[in-house]
Amino acid sequence: MALKSSLRSIIYQTEKIAQRLRFASQPANLPVLLGISFPKSGTHLLDQILLGFSNVAPYAKRVHSFYAEYEGESGKKREPEKALAWLDSLRPCDVASAHLFARPEAVARVTSPKFAPYFIFRDPRDVVVSHVFYVTDMEARHVHHEYYQSLPDFDSRLKVSILGRPDSGIEFPNIAERFAPYLGWLDQKEVLTIHFEDLIHHREQTLTSIMDHLLSRVTLPATRQLILNSLETSINPKKSPTFRSGKTGEWKKHFTDEHKKIFKEVAGDLLVKLGYEKDNNW
Repeated sequence: MALKSSLRSIIYQTEKIAQRLRFASQPANLPVLLGISFPKSGTHLLDQILLGFSNVAPYAKRVHSFYAEYEGESGKKREPEKALAWLDSLRPCDVASAHLFARPEAVARVTSPKFAPYFIFRDPRDVVVSHVFYVTDMEARHVHHEYYQSLPDFDSRLKVSILGRPDSGIEFPNIAERFAPYLGWLDQKEVLTIHFEDLIHHREQTLTSIMDHLLSRVTLPATRQLILNSLETSINPKKSPTFRSGKTGEWKKHFTDEHKKIFKEVAGDLLVKLGYEKDNNW
């Protein structure tokens, strides 16, 4: 494992040197491109788009590293200091990805000139549906995989994804409580917030916003159209699990009246806050 990690690091640093040589006329101290995401909200899609900048600037051609607040296989929450150490480890022209809570110390770092940060999220109703498919069928090493497999049907699994497992020894709160630590990113003007749905239905406009967010911090010699094309062509749906169906609003196919009721009880206000509903009359 240590050898693999060492080889990956060598390859990564070699590629970064090649990128600096390729774009020798550009500054080598460009801010870190940081994609923050709520789980099951388009993490890989945002990664792909940010890596598109490597075609027009000395950015890395692959993601430096991924950080998550919970360990996937054990479900254990990591200490806040680990997130800060990870952020501090990133260097200019890196592209990095994280499920990162908006704790004050993390916010202070991410909103500094060292970073060009983005935060992507998705309709929480689609998130819980995607979560069921992911935990049950796609990730056998997930800490909740065996439990989801033990449940009798999709409906019962969906209830768990909405309500969490409050009686379990493994922390897994309801969907609103799971989103709560990320809400602080919405209030930071330095962080560009992205609705996953806009990348599906209003892609050019959203990619333009992603481009302009970086260009407001740095000057790139490439034309706006070339940059935009680079971001567009970097998208590969086959490598993005969120594109399991390639659609939005899939929750409507899976939510029963009972699912709607319990979701409104625990997360109705969240839908309004995120702009997905005006009230609980849906």
